[in-house]
Amino acid sequence: MSIKSIAAKVFAKKIVKQTQAWAMHPAESQQKVFLSLIADAKNTDFGVDHNFSQIKTFQDFAKQVPIRDYEDLKPYVEKVVKGQENVLWKGKPLYFAKTSGTTSGAKYIPLTKESMPFHIQAARNAILHYIHETGKADFVDGKMIFLQGSPILEEKYGIQFGRLSGIVAHFVPKYLQKNRMPSLETNCIEDWEKKVEAIVEETFTENMTVISGIPSWVQMYFERLQQKGGKAVGDIFKNFNLFIYGGVNFEPYRAKFENLIGRKVDSIELFPASEGFFAYQDSQKEKGMLLLLNAGIFYEFVKSDEFFNENPRRYTIAEVEVSINYVMIISTNGGLWGYNIGDTVQFTTLKPHRVIVSGRIKHYISAFGEHVIGTEVERALQEAMQGTTVRVNEFTVAPQINPVSGLPFHEWLIEFENVPENASAFAEAIDDAMRKQNIYYDDLIVGNILKKLVVTPVAKNGFQDYMKSIGKLGGQNKIPRLSNDRNIVDQLKTQ
Repeated sequence: MSIKSIAAKVFAKKIVKQTQAWAMHPAESQQKVFLSLIADAKNTDFGVDHNFSQIKTFQDFAKQVPIRDYEDLKPYVEKVVKGQENVLWKGKPLYFAKTSGTTSGAKYIPLTKESMPFHIQAARNAILHYIHETGKADFVDGKMIFLQGSPILEEKYGIQFGRLSGIVAHFVPKYLQKNRMPSLETNCIEDWEKKVEAIVEETFTENMTVISGIPSWVQMYFERLQQKGGKAVGDIFKNFNLFIYGGVNFEPYRAKFENLIGRKVDSIELFPASEGFFAYQDSQKEKGMLLLLNAGIFYEFVKSDEFFNENPRRYTIAEVEVSINYVMIISTNGGLWGYNIGDTVQFTTLKPHRVIVSGRIKHYISAFGEHVIGTEVERALQEAMQGTTVRVNEFTVAPQINPVSGLPFHEWLIEFENVPENASAFAEAIDDAMRKQNIYYDDLIVGNILKKLVVTPVAKNGFQDYMKSIGKLGGQNKIPRLSNDRNIVDQLKTQ
């Protein structure tokens, strides 16, 4: 065992002890964050406009600060983008993370000197929790790769702009610099396909022990490795035993990954976003990710089935329950206030508070009142695949409201790696799993409002071709699991 791995175990023990101190006192941890945020921002434009000097309690805050999305906050953000100080947070932000918006085009999320360190600490602490629980630390001596966006940044008004993953690349700790791949030159390649090819060439002969990224894009990297080497990724990288991912649920990809790797490897799930690093998987034994309650973020939660009510109730961490679908609202030391990030979560445990990401409040199907969410379609597909040789590369689901004939239905577009031996039986298995999970969907089937779902195969690389056609191949871009319209599926069917 190396000195580096021994040191990692000692440090891991310390961090886990510190984590337990705040995680087992959730209400107190959040109250401390809340009061600190209000005090630090009371003299900003936003703080003055919303009477922060008079806010003493969460109830005061909820009265003064409505729930907002990016469009609502945009007038303040635009002032900051133009170089004004003390608008949403004291001073100027260090960076703006540029993300893809929907109605607003590009979104610019501020990252401040107070918020930026938590993005780095959280990713580090996730690995340290893994080391502490499993005792595995030898991987710290090998090479690690993080598939991410370009670290090239632009500067305007003294503030640098770029993709979050590219910004974070500038903060890799010194003790990881020698282990980290790919090279800066390769990381700066903008074209994703060329970048992957260059990463393959750089890493092929290295001792890769940790690989990290969004599953769909890591899968593309693995496929290229397999093509080059003519063997499983696990045979190319014999000491690769830890996969770190975020952004999407890994379960639909797990069978394909195990086939590409040639064996099972441990995994750690992260919940990062430009708006903040919210949670990480702190245990290989427990379901869900530990919500970070002391990381400069104050959380509120609104039940998703009440979210579009005129005045929905806003819950604090002390009031949440397990297994309920909540929209997560945040206020941060980056200058976001009552901000709806769009993600929905469910708590799996309390004290410590662990969550799973259940979907997006805008990504659902409810064309007939069925209220289908992301976790339901992912679980249904996973159940249908159990005990079969079926493997799936990617999928998305949308309603078909006006079929040429017969009843409406949900259409599942699936890119198969291994196709089902009996396609109709496979579709039936998905449908059965959906009906068991969602009583509204089941009622619509029983009542002959909907017919059973239809699976439409997508050609090999169809999803990659679609993402390339809209300029979103690679990086942090993801295919929505669900859409309440047919914009995506209709384009996929023309690929």
